[in-house]
Amino acid sequence: MWKRDEAVRPASGGQPVPAAQPPAPAPVGITGSRPETHHQMEKDIVNIGKSVVIKGELNGSEDLTIEGHVEGTIQLRDHVLTIGPNGKIKAQVFAKSVIVLGEVTGNVTATEKVDIRDNGSVDGDIISPRVAIAEGAHFRGSVDMQRKGAAAAPQPPKQAAPQAATSQQPSQQKQEQPQRVGA
Repeated sequence: MWKRDEAVRPASGGQPVPAAQPPAPAPVGITGSRPETHHQMEKDIVNIGKSVVIKGELNGSEDLTIEGHVEGTIQLRDHVLTIGPNGKIKAQVFAKSVIVLGEVTGNVTATEKVDIRDNGSVDGDIISPRVAIAEGAHFRGSVDMQRKGAAAAPQPPKQAAPQAATSQQPSQQKQEQPQRVGA
C-alpha cells in the first residue's frame, strides 16, 4: 500500500515532483499525460442524456451528442452534432456536420455533411454540400446540396455577358458600314 500512496502523490503533485525524484519522471509523465488526454477528450465532446429536456436556444463550441429531447434552435457552426438513437429533436439545426441516429423534426443546415444512419429520421429540409442517407433511414423533405463556392459561380457569367454584348456591337457596326458602302 505504500507504493500505491507514493504513486498517487507524484500524479497529484504534477510536474514539480518529477524534478525532485529522477526515477519517477517516466511513470509520472505517462500517467500524467493520459488523464490530460482523456480529460481533453471529455471537454471536446459533450453528452446530453436521455432524461434531459431542453427548450430554447442551444449554442456551443464543442462537439455535442444528444440522447434527450431538444426543442428550439441548435447552433454548433464549427462542430459535429450527433443525435443519438434515443434523441428526439424538434429544432432548426445549424452545425458543421450532423449525424442522425434518432429523430429530427425541423430543417438541418450543415457546412460539411448530413448523415442519416440506420433507423435515423429527418422530417424537414436539408441544406448541405454532402448528404448520406442509409438504407433503413427515414427522410421527408427537400435536399439542397449547394457547394461552398456556389455563390461565386453565378457572378462570372454575368460579367461575361456584358463583355459579349460589347463585342457584338462593333461587329454590328462593321456589318452596317459595308451595307452603306454597297448601297
